[in-house]
Amino acid sequence: MFVKFDFYIGAENTEEGIWLMRLLDQVRDVIRKKHYSIRTEQAYVQWITRYILFHKKRHPRYLREKEISEYLSYLATKGRVAASTQNQALNAIVFLYKQVLGIEVGELGETERAKTPERLPTVMTKDEVTRVLGAMSGTYQLMAKLLYGCGLRLMECVRLRVKDIDFERDQLIVRDGKGMKDRATMLPVSVKPLLREHLARVKITHEQDLQNALEGVYLPYALARKYPNAGREWGWQYVFPSGRISEDPRTGKMRRHHIHESGLQRAVQKAARTAGLTKPISPHTFRHSFATHLLEGGYDIRTVQELLGHKDVSTTMIYTHVINKGGMGIRSPLDSL
Repeated sequence: MFVKFDFYIGAENTEEGIWLMRLLDQVRDVIRKKHYSIRTEQAYVQWITRYILFHKKRHPRYLREKEISEYLSYLATKGRVAASTQNQALNAIVFLYKQVLGIEVGELGETERAKTPERLPTVMTKDEVTRVLGAMSGTYQLMAKLLYGCGLRLMECVRLRVKDIDFERDQLIVRDGKGMKDRATMLPVSVKPLLREHLARVKITHEQDLQNALEGVYLPYALARKYPNAGREWGWQYVFPSGRISEDPRTGKMRRHHIHESGLQRAVQKAARTAGLTKPISPHTFRHSFATHLLEGGYDIRTVQELLGHKDVSTTMIYTHVINKGGMGIRSPLDSL
């Protein structure tokens, strides 16, 4: 689908390789100063590289709206990417011009846009949620319970830190959610004993890491410089730490990062098959089900919007279509025969 790329376009001592390395280093530097996530950094660097390769390795300084439009149209017509993917590519390119090169991007003209499919979210019934959770065990079951019980996104659950769980107030704080916003959601009472037991085990691992003088966990923004020892403090540890030590891609230091999201994704899919569900189930399905079941329970849509962290209530409104019975709640004439 995409042009095969090499970040350095050949040998480092070539003219093309040198300017591209410098440009990508500039991109990374600006992204980190703006506190974007490592996922965003990786995605933006890839899209910028693909954009440059598409235009035969010409420097973006010599490319403008016409060339940007050509590339975006290519993604829609030849690459057949989703609308969200095309938007991410556009965001990366605009970031390059505006934030790195200091060039304003004007109107893109008649750009072929990828079509956004209008789909209702897949939702499980309460019985299906029970069956899927029952087919899971251990840490992944606990994570799935938080996805459903708190309405968390996958990465919000994976990146959860100990300090953001308030057992006394039955509250969980989501830090830097989508749009870099914090929000509060409920902590299900039924999950508290399991979560306490889990954290007791995690603390043992943390104490062993301290004894082994392991580098502390990654801290957002400039906190590591301001509070050099905070990364070793218990409150900053991940609730769901990885079982192995890995290299931090930004600093090169060896740390215990959070658990990888792919493990939970596979566990949920396996549990859905075991439970006999034929509909496509992913970790995000728990979040959809959380919202739908709250609305079915009589909670107002503004409350659900805040719990989900939606910027616009129109995003939350899609769940009102799900809670209606088939055919928008209209009774089929066949049932009147």
